[in-house]
Amino acid sequence: MPYINVKITDENVTREQKKQVIARITEVMVEVLNKQPETTFVVIDQVNTDNWGIGYDQVSELIRIRNTA
Repeated sequence: MPYINVKITDENVTREQKKQVIARITEVMVEVLNKQPETTFVVIDQVNTDNWGIGYDQVSELIRIRNTA
C-alpha cells in the first residue's frame, strides 16, 4: 500500500494538473512496483512560496528577483 507525498509550491497549479500528477504517479507505482491503484495513495501538499527555501532565500523572493530582472 504505497503512500506518496508530493510537495509543490502554490503557484498557479490547476485542479486538472493535480489530477494528472496523481494519475501519473499512480501509474509509475503500478508499472514499476506492480502495486494496485486502488491501494496507492497520493497526497499533494501545496506550500506557500514564503515557506519554501532554496539555499539562503525564500522562493517568493527568488521569484520577485526573477520577475524584476
